[in-house]
Amino acid sequence: MRSQEEKLRRKQILDELSKAQKDEFEKALPMSRESFQLLFDFLDSELSECDDTLKLTQKFFEKNKIANVDLVIQWMEEHGGYCDCEVLANIEEEFN
Repeated sequence: MRSQEEKLRRKQILDELSKAQKDEFEKALPMSRESFQLLFDFLDSELSECDDTLKLTQKFFEKNKIANVDLVIQWMEEHGGYCDCEVLANIEEEFN
C-alpha cells in the first residue's frame, strides 16, 4: 500500500502537469479566450441547423473584426472544428 506522503506527491505531480497543459493550451490560442467565449455564445444563439460550413463563425469574425481569421480557422480545424456545430461540440469542450 502506498504511503499517504507518496499519494500526496503523486497528486501534486498530476496537478502540476495539468496546470502546464492548460498554460500551454492558453499560449497556443490564436485569439483570446474571451473572443472564443463570445464566439460560442454567438453560435449558441444563432445556430439552429448546421449546414456543414463555418458560415456563422465567419459572420462572427467579420462582426468582431477578428484580424487573423485564417490562423484561427486553421487552429479550429486542427481541433475538430470544421463547421459551426463542430466548433460548439469539439472546441468549446476544450475550454472547460
